[in-house]
Amino acid sequence: METVFLKKGEDRRLRIGHLWVFSNEIDTKRSPLGSFAPGQSVLVADCGGRPLGTGYVNPASLIAVRMVSRKADEVLDASLLHRRLSDALALRERMFRTPFYRLCHGEGDFLPGLVADRHGDHVVCQITTAGMDAHTDELLSVLDSLLHPSSILLDNNVASRDLEGLERFQRVASGDVPEEISVEENGMSYAVPLKNGQKTGWFYDQRVNRAALTPFVQAQQGCSVLDAFCYAGGFGALAAKNGAGKVTFMDASAHALSYAKRNAEQFGTETELLQGDALTLLADLRREGRTFDIVCLDPPAFIKRKKDAKQGLEAYQRVNEIGLDLVRPGGMLMTCSCSHHLEADALRGLVTRAAGKRRRHARLLFQGFQGPDHPIHPAMPETAYLKTFLFHLPE
Repeated sequence: METVFLKKGEDRRLRIGHLWVFSNEIDTKRSPLGSFAPGQSVLVADCGGRPLGTGYVNPASLIAVRMVSRKADEVLDASLLHRRLSDALALRERMFRTPFYRLCHGEGDFLPGLVADRHGDHVVCQITTAGMDAHTDELLSVLDSLLHPSSILLDNNVASRDLEGLERFQRVASGDVPEEISVEENGMSYAVPLKNGQKTGWFYDQRVNRAALTPFVQAQQGCSVLDAFCYAGGFGALAAKNGAGKVTFMDASAHALSYAKRNAEQFGTETELLQGDALTLLADLRREGRTFDIVCLDPPAFIKRKKDAKQGLEAYQRVNEIGLDLVRPGGMLMTCSCSHHLEADALRGLVTRAAGKRRRHARLLFQGFQGPDHPIHPAMPETAYLKTFLFHLPE
């Protein structure tokens, strides 16, 4: 392997376990980035030549190297993929009784560039880096040997591949991928679109947070629930199962709303579907004087890059202010953010200030983050992306 040398002092993060090397941290005189091929395996060394581990390089990316091992003689290959995925699988099988979970969560499972969700007999993979992309065939072979799935879908139609110089596509890698599947979570079954679903089919990261809402629904049988940015109705359909009287689903996608309706109405619950821009629809509800016993806000990432922070923060503020106005006295507000650039304290502060402006009391009852099948790398705050708060707004 060729060696990537770091500048003096740029090895500190790697020594505590961080897996990214940025292009400006590399001594390009000793290791010119242009001399490496995208996805090439490299040894990473400090300025004194002491090995820090191995990774793969992409000279076209701001994150120039992603580490895969702290050993100098271990590279990304079929053997390493098998070992890491076997470990990830064993951990999930300790946590979940049924095979519905995120099997691999990139850096959290020490395989940068790979996300894999297991939906029963079906697997959806998302490969986002040139280094991982170069090992697609080995990855598919390993998944087949470990899981023997009925199908594997490569859902590589994501914007992050643009940053790596990779084409976007969706391809059936093996088997017969169904149009929709049934996902088991929190004691219920959700109908979910697979080929034309969002992300990798389902948002398992909210499993624990959805469950946290359940006791409050059960305690107020017949309550009204607003599930905004609902996708297939993760929060609202579970509320329906546990006794909600009416659930209002809101999403930009009519396709997603049709699944949310099916998932809730299997329990005989009355549903209302609102399709369009959620911010506009939320404002319309407020103008109409509508209120709900429980309001759930689970928007997409409004802050995808640091330079979007100001505009994104304004969007989060607006959503939460309107959402709070839609909670009737004595009701609940569950608010979420999947932007890792928005810290938990900032999201909590948005709601606190909004309540203060309205002279409403707010109690924080629950604070959550991504589920255990989306492990956080302790040396990488970037991997702790999901924040969820449940507030009670007394009369």
